[in-house]
Amino acid sequence: MEEFVLLMRLDLITKEAQPSPEQLEGYMKQYHDWVGGVAAQNKFVGGTGLSTDGKVLKANNVITDGPFAEVKESIAGFVIIKAKDLEEAVNITKSNPVLNGEGNSIEVRQITRTSN
Repeated sequence: MEEFVLLMRLDLITKEAQPSPEQLEGYMKQYHDWVGGVAAQNKFVGGTGLSTDGKVLKANNVITDGPFAEVKESIAGFVIIKAKDLEEAVNITKSNPVLNGEGNSIEVRQITRTSN
């Protein structure tokens, strides 16, 4: 089995795009149910949400605030799953309820390990 990271992108900035506390509770239940289903298949490795605060480091010791507030699509969190290949990882991801949100997306990428 290979490992894949699912980068969940949502609008974390626009006030109108933010769910009410009741909606958020429902969304979180759907998400936790999805994670539970993946875990029941022994394909869940881990994951977490990410803060909206951070820094971006660039060449020549350039450090800026980030992620950039003007970008509506922010990486809200990630999940790592196990799958036999990219196609299976995509099929697992298709049922992630994050995709039900307007403008939300999930990037699926294989994790490559380097040998030391």
